[in-house]
Amino acid sequence: MRIAIYGRSIVDEQQDHLLKLLEAFSKAKAEVMIYEPIAACLKAAGREVAFPLFSTEKELDPGLDFFVTIGGDGTLLDAVSWVRDRGIPVLGINFGRLGFLTSVAPSKVKEAVDQLLRGNYTIEKRSMVRLTTSPKLFDGENYALNEFAIHKKDIASMIKIKAFINGELLNSYYADGLVVATPTGSTGYSISCGGPIILPESPAFVITPVAPHNLNVRPVVVPDNSVLSFEVEGMGNQFLASLDSRTANIDNQVKIEINRNPFDFLLVRLNDSTHLRTLRSKLLWGIDKRN
Repeated sequence: MRIAIYGRSIVDEQQDHLLKLLEAFSKAKAEVMIYEPIAACLKAAGREVAFPLFSTEKELDPGLDFFVTIGGDGTLLDAVSWVRDRGIPVLGINFGRLGFLTSVAPSKVKEAVDQLLRGNYTIEKRSMVRLTTSPKLFDGENYALNEFAIHKKDIASMIKIKAFINGELLNSYYADGLVVATPTGSTGYSISCGGPIILPESPAFVITPVAPHNLNVRPVVVPDNSVLSFEVEGMGNQFLASLDSRTANIDNQVKIEINRNPFDFLLVRLNDSTHLRTLRSKLLWGIDKRN
């Protein structure tokens, strides 16, 4: 088994959990690669690191079986740019806070490794959005697992976003911005703006306005085989476009088109974890003293 372990950083109280993870993989005779900044954190704390390192996606072993992230959901979203279209399943270990996607608790790393070895997991295919613009943005990494968003830069004024579905006008949104979320991203930025929760296997996207001026405007769920296009106007010429946590400046001359990405993101779910169980747990459904 070949494993790559990635994280943005690691604090002192998390290092013991990481070392237990490395020990469990070593006992399983797995071939492990570690992201160089994580190894540097361990070395700075006087911990020994005897594993190959990687610092760019080109250095990843082409035969990887799993890409393991340690951190929160934001760290797991980074994995999109690392695994790209290689078809490598990603497992998230939750060193963060809420953790919708990072389903493994730090205290359960040994159990997680055991379940991987036994094959006690499922691989969920998660759809992604693909952004097409002229000129091109994001250096060719024009896809996102959670959402694409347009947002104003000027804090004082709203913007106008004309949205089209397959070339037909849907609406002209007067708002702070607009989110196009995947089912995975429906519990992210979109839900905080009043969007619905969409189950991961649903073939749909949701268009959710951010702080709309007209109160009768509501999120719209559309088939994910739709082609969505947008035109942006405002008091200024510059706006923000984002794919998950990556942002770029755009102007009102940029042509924006969104559709489903041709390849999916592969998310590992251990057999004791399901999306519905995660929803109940993270959103505290049913937690009522009267029950």
